[in-house]
Amino acid sequence: MSLRTLPLLFINLGGEMLYILDQRLRAQNIPNDKAKKVMNDIVSTMFNKKFMEELFKPQELYSKKALRTVFDRLAHASIMRLNQASMDKLYDLMTMAFKYQVLLCPRPKDLLLVTFNHMDAVKEFVRDSPSILNQVDETFRQLIESYSCLPFGEFQLIRQTLLIFFQDLHIRVSIFLKDKVQNSNGRFVLPVSGPVPWGTEVPGLIRMLNHNGEEVKQIEFPTIGNYTSALAEGSLNLFGDRIIKLGTNMYSVSRPVETHMMGTMKSSAVRAKENAAPNPLAKEELNLLARLMGGLDVKKPVGNESGFRLNLFGTDEEEDHAATISPPELSEVVNIQAIKDRQQHEELLRIMGEFCEQEQQPRHSCSKGDDLLAMMDNL
Repeated sequence: MSLRTLPLLFINLGGEMLYILDQRLRAQNIPNDKAKKVMNDIVSTMFNKKFMEELFKPQELYSKKALRTVFDRLAHASIMRLNQASMDKLYDLMTMAFKYQVLLCPRPKDLLLVTFNHMDAVKEFVRDSPSILNQVDETFRQLIESYSCLPFGEFQLIRQTLLIFFQDLHIRVSIFLKDKVQNSNGRFVLPVSGPVPWGTEVPGLIRMLNHNGEEVKQIEFPTIGNYTSALAEGSLNLFGDRIIKLGTNMYSVSRPVETHMMGTMKSSAVRAKENAAPNPLAKEELNLLARLMGGLDVKKPVGNESGFRLNLFGTDEEEDHAATISPPELSEVVNIQAIKDRQQHEELLRIMGEFCEQEQQPRHSCSKGDDLLAMMDNL
């Protein structure tokens, strides 16, 4: 697995989250000043300098549960609030959209172009806020510095790491179903036509070479798809034409999006068993998660500023219904993020207690866990 995958995963999922929230804010006729504040607050938090410093450190991917925790916190970094069902739907849309983009990348290195498409869109969201725009540009430069010179093999490893992360997710999305790029079982349909990756030739020709490397014969063969040559290589600069459209905004007010859970996902019993089994890496992951989330503050309305609830469903009744049929495993998230309550504290104590019992060491051996609890209480 690649230790350089986490920044690309987080930024691309964050970009998809902003697309969806922008669409829903407009669909629910949220006043422009409030909508702009929500987008600015989330982008500012997402590209917080301390947060990005932790994110870009070489490290393994977090578990799906830990990453979901981070995005729960990020989605509530402003005056907007989402209930559990809407947050589930938001995260489903984010993950399935980026999974589709990873699958369709012509070259593994084009993952960087997909990321840049998201970054370009984020800059457009905050174009009227120079200070936030500077934060985004700084991360942009960090991406260019960290990834533009990586060898092709490293990008292939990053792509494989992402595919492993997404391999068990088969959630149907209405846009993909209508466009016939997703089957009824939630699996994507990959095209067999279109432009070939930059630097490669259109298939259909075999060249024979002699021992001196000279071409001596050509043989043509029919191909199933209708392939074309790539027009140009996408720009990997701060500004430029990315060429590929993967990672651009596919949402609009007139195009509502729905998700549907599929039976191809793990059963509740299996997922519950996984959640109950202690994870030997969980303590370290929680420590890393606490550091990563240090810059993620939940915003509360101040003064006369009023918060509001965003619904990702067509009506409140649909949202309530989704909450009642949501599989239990999707709601079992360790809540380190939105509110500091008794249940949260007890859950963290339980997790830390398991590690103390497993290690069978004196009380002071759990000092890291105690430090974590103190850090989380200060979030």
